[in-house]
Order: sequence, then C-alpha cells, then structure tokens
Amino acid sequence: MQVAPINNNLNHTEVNKKDKKVKAGVIAASALGVGAALAHVAKRQGFSLSPSAIKKTPVKDWAIFGLYNNKQPGKKVLELDDPLDIIELAAASVAGGVAGGAVLDDKKHLKAKFKEAVNQLLGNVLVPIACVAATSKLYGKHKEKILNFVPQIAQKGKASVVFNKVLKALPASIATVASLGAGIFAGNRVSNILNEKIFHKKVKREIKGSDFAPHVDDLGMAISLMSEQSKFSSFVQRIVPLFLCVPGIEAGTHREE
Repeated sequence: MQVAPINNNLNHTEVNKKDKKVKAGVIAASALGVGAALAHVAKRQGFSLSPSAIKKTPVKDWAIFGLYNNKQPGKKVLELDDPLDIIELAAASVAGGVAGGAVLDDKKHLKAKFKEAVNQLLGNVLVPIACVAATSKLYGKHKEKILNFVPQIAQKGKASVVFNKVLKALPASIATVASLGAGIFAGNRVSNILNEKIFHKKVKREIKGSDFAPHVDDLGMAISLMSEQSKFSSFVQRIVPLFLCVPGIEAGTHREE
C-alpha cells in the first residue's frame, strides 16, 4: 500500500497566506487604534469631530493635515509634542495590534503577544520618551545660559543669519539625540530584564531598526526645542502617528520564539 506524499509546498503556501492575513489585519487594527487616539487628542485640543464641521472645513485645514503658517500665527494646529499625547497614541496602537492578533492569529500565540505588548510600551516607548522629556525640561530650564556660550558670526546677508540659527540649534539637537540614544539602550535593557525576571525567558533582545520607528515623535520634540513653530515642525508631527503604528504591529504579530 502506497501512502500519498505530503504536499509541503501546499502547506507552506497556506501558512504564508495566513501569516499575511494576520499581518494585514494587525496593521489595520493598529492604525484604527492610533486613529481613535488621534481623534481624542484632537478633540482635547479644541478641534471639532462633528461630521458637519469637518465637511465644511477644507481638507488642508483638518487637524491631521493642517500645518503651521507664520503668516497666520493665530491658526489652530494640532500639536503632537507632548509626551502624554505620544504615550496615548502608542498605547492605542499596541491595544489595537494585540486585539487584531488575538482575533486573527492562533490562540496559542496570545500570551506571547501580551508579553511583547509590555516590552513595546515599556522598552520602546515609555523609557525613551521619559529620557527625552527629562532632557527637554532640563534644557528648557537652562536654555538661555547654554545659548550664551554658542558663538555667532557677524550677520552679513541671509547665509550668515541661517548659519547662526544652525549654531543656536546645535545644543538642543545634540542633547536630544544623546538622550534618545540613551533612552533606547535603557529601554532595551528594561526589556531584557522583563524577559529574564518577569517572563522567565533567557532571550536577549537586540536593538532592531523597528525599535527606532516609535521615536520619530522625539524628533518633533527636538524641533520644537530648537526653533519656534514652523511648517516643517508641523509636518514632522503629522507623520508621528504613522510611525507609532509600529509598536502595535510588532506586538500583534509577535509569536513565541
């Protein structure tokens, strides 16, 4: 009696299809979570969520699209440089991602997703943002004294003005990059401690490229420190929600190694 060979290619194709379905669903759920949190932040900042009000407002002036215009300094724009707003968006991303993964993926992976959610929130969001926020506050307190030590060249034309602005921006940018780097490494250490002491897993988490994605928001904070409100700083803050989908996707698609 001959036994029919197992079609491994077919099984592999089915697994790939399921994985893609899970990832697509998790991405959508994470984006939905971020979108809901973003709407809440916008409402808290005074933007109307009424469909009729939104319909009457030009698309370019919607909260998520509106940019700062120095010709209209009184124009209301959505600001995403507050650490609490960033944490709310990240938490909503993770909640959405885990929910999507719980519905679409095998139940045996659910525990791993919850563990990854904790790692993402603590290691990749809270610790780095806390480092940057503390540095920002400290810099703001001593900003004038620090800037007094920054050399300036004689202003002879537009180029010299721009050069002086760049020099003035250096202390804040250096402090922010340094604090963000320290925060990411500290967050990675926290994740490893969680794995070893709480989850009892001897798995050393290495820093990955995706670990840096949630920190685009810190770039917005840095730009806010370095200069007055500008169209560029508004643009950077507008893409923050997109990058904050990453923690939710990482948590929702995670499986035990």
